Amino acid sequence: MASIVEQRDLKRPVADISKRPEPVFKNTPITTDRYYSREFMDREWEKVWTKTWQIACLSKELQKPGDFVTTELGRESIICTMSKDGKVRAFYNVCQHRGMELVPDRCGNAKRLTCPYHGWAYDMDGTLRFVPDEADFAQGSPCGKLNLVEIPSENWAGFIWYNMDENCAPLKEYLGPIADQIDSYPMEEMTRTLWVTIEGDFNWKLVQDNFSESYHVPFVHPETKFVMEYSYRNSQFDHYDEGHCRMLMPGAIPAASIKGGEKETLASMKEELEFWEMDPEQYRYGKTSNIRLDLQKQKRLLGEKKGFDFSNYHDAQLTDHWHYTIFPNLSFSLKPDGNIWLRARPHESDPEKCYFDMWYMTLFPKGVTEYYSQSIKAMTSIDEPVAHKQGKAGEVSAGPAIDQDVAVWNKQQKGLHSRGYKREYLAGQESRMRYFHETLEKWMAD
Repeated sequence: MASIVEQRDLKRPVADISKRPEPVFKNTPITTDRYYSREFMDREWEKVWTKTWQIACLSKELQKPGDFVTTELGRESIICTMSKDGKVRAFYNVCQHRGMELVPDRCGNAKRLTCPYHGWAYDMDGTLRFVPDEADFAQGSPCGKLNLVEIPSENWAGFIWYNMDENCAPLKEYLGPIADQIDSYPMEEMTRTLWVTIEGDFNWKLVQDNFSESYHVPFVHPETKFVMEYSYRNSQFDHYDEGHCRMLMPGAIPAASIKGGEKETLASMKEELEFWEMDPEQYRYGKTSNIRLDLQKQKRLLGEKKGFDFSNYHDAQLTDHWHYTIFPNLSFSLKPDGNIWLRARPHESDPEKCYFDMWYMTLFPKGVTEYYSQSIKAMTSIDEPVAHKQGKAGEVSAGPAIDQDVAVWNKQQKGLHSRGYKREYLAGQESRMRYFHETLEKWMAD
């Protein structure tokens, strides 16, 4: 594996920032039954979840032969392994003997994967190597014949991806033009510094709906008005043929619509400004609107000194929010020093529940082991494995902003059952949500 310095010396693509043509929408009703119908959930499983690319784990979790990681998606468990040949593979996590879950642990390292029920043992390449009482099988030894069922997998952008459809398109083809845009960030060098999984009483699509629009931001996240220009008039929304979307929203600047707020803006940005050797006091008395462009210039000036390589970034990437929604259930909110990674997974049996995962991926500057992350407002360490916090909504926190979203989804799930709710009535700035549902309908009908 290349060192961090070697990796950073690789030339990365420059992101395409051109505006995409607006799609023509059908504007068919986004029916409420899709949020609570078991029949719809079952069709989603067959039409969507078993045919789309999903992330299993971080690439760095599979570094040496014998490493394995398991992941859950709905009713399936998947295991990813690194075998002796250094290849990463993905399999259904089920023993071929009697259907027992093969590996109950989330991760580890082993010479073989041994079923806890009857001791059948598989190599990391999925080959069945040992069964107790091998001579007792009238149909002959199962070794080498009843191997684990492998599914397509790829290692890209610092993640191990898998797809349960053996005839799926390659990952880069599935992602389309956004693949090169995401490649402009050194994702594989980032360290997971926050890891939360929440079991919520809401359908997974409410999560993706939420991250497909910024219309809610001033009301659900009112504190953001001091550091973000969230008006749709100043944002760019893009829709890609593959069903994915992008939003570009100015950051490091107060919303033009607010009056005052100087104190809040400077307090929120204090650590970031001081890190970049900027004096917050310079932006008092009505000068906070200058922060965004000044910060871009300062990052250009001091980036290499601070341990960053910004050479392939547009100026806007240095301060703004570049948010990608990847069909069906992923969101990347990218910054030069990190990525807010968001994902909803379907519940195994209940359409009115799901699992919501949030990771924060921090890019530590060269030579730095502790770094203040502006996005999560916390000091992070590269040396400490982050604990995985798990629990029901309200029991664990994903941070103040995401907790605000979670509180909405619980209430919205109930409201979708109301006789008083007829159908959606969307603003133009909610076009990414419309596009998500029309893409979903295409997959469901295919």
